[in-house]
Amino acid sequence: MDRNTIRLLILLGSISIVGIISIQAYWVTRAFDIQEQKFNQTVSIALKNVAYQIANLYKTPCEVQPVVQESSDYYIVNVNTTLHSDVLEHYLKKEFKLHSLETDFEYGIYNCDSKKMAYGAYISDDHIDSTFVATNLPSTDKFLYYFGVRFPSRNGFLAGKIDIWLISSLITLLVLAFFAYSMWVILKQKKLSEVQRDFVNNMTHEFQTPISTIRVATDVLNQPNIIQNPERLRKYVQIIRQENNRLKNQVETVLNTAKMDKGQMELRLEKQDLHEVIHECTQGLQAELEDKFTLSLAATHSYVTADRVHLMNLLNNLLDNATKYSNENILIGLSTENTEKSIILKISDKGIGIPQEHQQKIFEKFYRVPTGNLHNVKGFGLGLNYVKQVVDTHHWKISLESKPNQGSTFSILIPQKD
Repeated sequence: MDRNTIRLLILLGSISIVGIISIQAYWVTRAFDIQEQKFNQTVSIALKNVAYQIANLYKTPCEVQPVVQESSDYYIVNVNTTLHSDVLEHYLKKEFKLHSLETDFEYGIYNCDSKKMAYGAYISDDHIDSTFVATNLPSTDKFLYYFGVRFPSRNGFLAGKIDIWLISSLITLLVLAFFAYSMWVILKQKKLSEVQRDFVNNMTHEFQTPISTIRVATDVLNQPNIIQNPERLRKYVQIIRQENNRLKNQVETVLNTAKMDKGQMELRLEKQDLHEVIHECTQGLQAELEDKFTLSLAATHSYVTADRVHLMNLLNNLLDNATKYSNENILIGLSTENTEKSIILKISDKGIGIPQEHQQKIFEKFYRVPTGNLHNVKGFGLGLNYVKQVVDTHHWKISLESKPNQGSTFSILIPQKD
């Protein structure tokens, strides 16, 4: 599946998701509005019946439309007479039950003397138990004698009336979440496929070079007169040895990465002289680069607890990267310094550097920073991932400072024990 097809799928899928969510939201809102209108009408009818019954009981006139809705959950009812709370509560319970208004409500009766709502009570949805409490319902100047009713659980009651819509919305969201997850898996698998393809290509190139060199060297050694030229013989034997070690290191890198993935990295922690390990790792590099490589071992206390093999591999990987990603004017530096309870190891170069957007990803497996037209840089994309694994396993810390075309500096903070 090519990149354009995946982009088209993502675009169409996103449009579909937005469309489905919009339609579902519209119908849920529409269903809620219908239930809200029905609720308001039912409450108005029930309260109107209560007003008529009170008017009949007290032989007082009743307005044609005695009910006024003050807010979405609050109603006032004109009764033209003083009321007793027991009478009002009886009629309210009766009418609400008759009209299936099975939700909590609270009521209050306006007191003309105190000019505020009084004699209120909160009634639970079973319409059985009620406890008289002082209510805080708003009053109005529209009527002289009236009572007010509020439905504090109105939204929950309405939501219960559209439960089928809410359930269908939940199912739709689950389907959309599954679709989004599927798209994420497809993208992840595509990225993994690309990474694996690049890894195989890089590994093929990395193995092909030393194998070709060994083949050429063995052809030369197979010549009958090679024995008569000891210097040339020694040269090609050295080439075979170097290329063999190169192959060995590449295989070890792959195998070590596989072990780290399985959590099988084993450390043989011993007290090591970091400066001694550095000298051992940089001996060949110093001879090759001469004044292009600077060594500044300023740390006075250089002993650390580490696995020697992994520590050497870490140094070799960082030095190899510094060499590969340097431009024509190679300048590589390695330094150490002590802090209060640790030693800081720094490896720097003046190479092509790493852009800011790639610096958070360089320790990921198989990740390689795009190098533009620089085609001579090869590798598996495993070196820095291995370095990070070694640092984390030893409970050290690594950081990077880099700017494009100005070089990079890797700093490793290694705690020291007394």
